[in-house]
Amino acid sequence: MYPLVDSHCHLDRLDLTAFNGDLSKVVEAAKELGVYHMLCVCVEMENFDSVIKVAEQFKEVHASVGKHPDEHEGIEPTVEMLVEKAQHPKVVAIGETGLDYYRDHNKQLQMQRFAVHIEAAKRTDKALIIHTRQAREDTIALLKSEQSGPGVFHCFTEDYDMAKKGLDLGFYISFSGIVTFKNAEMLKEVAKKVPLDRMLVETDAPYLTPVPFRGKANQPGYTRYVAEYIAELRNLSYEEIAQATTQNFEKLFKVEVTR
Repeated sequence: MYPLVDSHCHLDRLDLTAFNGDLSKVVEAAKELGVYHMLCVCVEMENFDSVIKVAEQFKEVHASVGKHPDEHEGIEPTVEMLVEKAQHPKVVAIGETGLDYYRDHNKQLQMQRFAVHIEAAKRTDKALIIHTRQAREDTIALLKSEQSGPGVFHCFTEDYDMAKKGLDLGFYISFSGIVTFKNAEMLKEVAKKVPLDRMLVETDAPYLTPVPFRGKANQPGYTRYVAEYIAELRNLSYEEIAQATTQNFEKLFKVEVTR
């Protein structure tokens, strides 16, 4: 069976109660479901050390550095700060970054921060992890004006027009457990249309647990259920989805995935 990758999770934020406080049991549980690699994503500069500590502990884990658009407190990253921290050998991406107008309407601050991350990604030649919500036009416009390099729209929830614009800019589209939700009809259509060589899968754990575990804590192993669901939507085998999304991950993040 081809190894699967959870392309976006927050291992430093998991509730480990069910695993007796042992993160290694989470990693082993993921392997039992066929998930052999994980990208632990940073959302604020203050938790970068925790993210790196997790990545250093496990050969199966890589990391990113960045500040989420919804985060308001703490250190505001500069290009130089992101570039410096991205030199760590376990860091393969900048972000997550982007624009989110659903909760926060401070568009100027968000766009300034987004531009900082784009520049850091260009300087380090690392992939950009984008969070976008109800900010379609500004997200695409800023990526174009800043001449962004490659990256991924993580936990995609927009329509296919938005996905197509991202694809045209060289970005990948990543699907989380949301695609399994009953009311996510628009997203299911996007999952059917995105080219197989531009698709990733993720959990965003500990958030957005897929069916059949919705309502319970999420974990990287549940990427398996996202991949299986997309395979069913597209009338493909699970193996085809696993192979394609893992090879896409390796290409985008320049990481070799092994068992």
